[in-house]
Amino acid sequence: MVKVMLGIISVTLIWGYTWVAMKVGIHDIPPLLFSALRLFIGAVPLFLILFIKRKKLSMGKEHIKSYIFMSLLMGLGYMGILTYGMQFVDSGKTSVLVYTMPIFVTVISHFTLNEKMNVYKTIGLISGFFGLLFIFGKEMLNVDQSALFGELCVLGAALSWGIANVFSKLQFKHIDIIHMNAWHLLMGAVMLLVFSFILEPVHSAEWTYQAVWSLLFNGLLSTGFTFVVWFWVLNQIEASKASMALMFVPILALFFGWLQLHEQITMNIMIGALMICCGIFMNTFTFSRQKV
Repeated sequence: MVKVMLGIISVTLIWGYTWVAMKVGIHDIPPLLFSALRLFIGAVPLFLILFIKRKKLSMGKEHIKSYIFMSLLMGLGYMGILTYGMQFVDSGKTSVLVYTMPIFVTVISHFTLNEKMNVYKTIGLISGFFGLLFIFGKEMLNVDQSALFGELCVLGAALSWGIANVFSKLQFKHIDIIHMNAWHLLMGAVMLLVFSFILEPVHSAEWTYQAVWSLLFNGLLSTGFTFVVWFWVLNQIEASKASMALMFVPILALFFGWLQLHEQITMNIMIGALMICCGIFMNTFTFSRQKV
């Protein structure tokens, strides 16, 4: 149990700091190029794990369509749009908006996985909605178009992540998780590289020490290491209990953003973050306890 707790703590801390590292990275590297390189760096250790365990590396023809769709959802829909929108949004606020994902999953699962809404999930949904209103409120009232656009991009990325999670439940029940993620990370990296080549000038990238460090942190730790540890944790304890750790990620992100980047934490952001965390709690903790 000690190893499980250490695993949860390490994943939560790394994911909490990831948003600061991303903000630092996209300051010097265009967002789509940054995301492409991050996914590629994250895919390498996963392929190494498959090779060490002597598991199949090739992708069967029967899985190509599903893998491509997953790459579109996670590579372009999540990582690409997220990083692009993050140019206009603070790192801490980005994390809070992204972690509305479990709430989106609850709604989508109601219609696709027969995981019906109940009173607890409904309360969580309402809490998350009002949390978003608190966070969006300032930009909506002041008509800060760039910030509002960035926040909508991040929210769209959270929706894409939620769809990807539900899609993985439907399509990848009997597929090796590491194999699937290794390939969708690699394919997503290729897709993002193509869009980066078309939309972003290569000369705009500055390969500073901070940029390289951010890429390595996001690729090796935030994507590669945490993925392996997280799925190991899920095999040790109930998924609903493990998912409770997600509540602490946006709180840590707000703290790290304030500490390192001197980002402002307003009362609206604090209230919104707490309400969204409450929504996550109601949609994860009660899920396994409520009988349908």
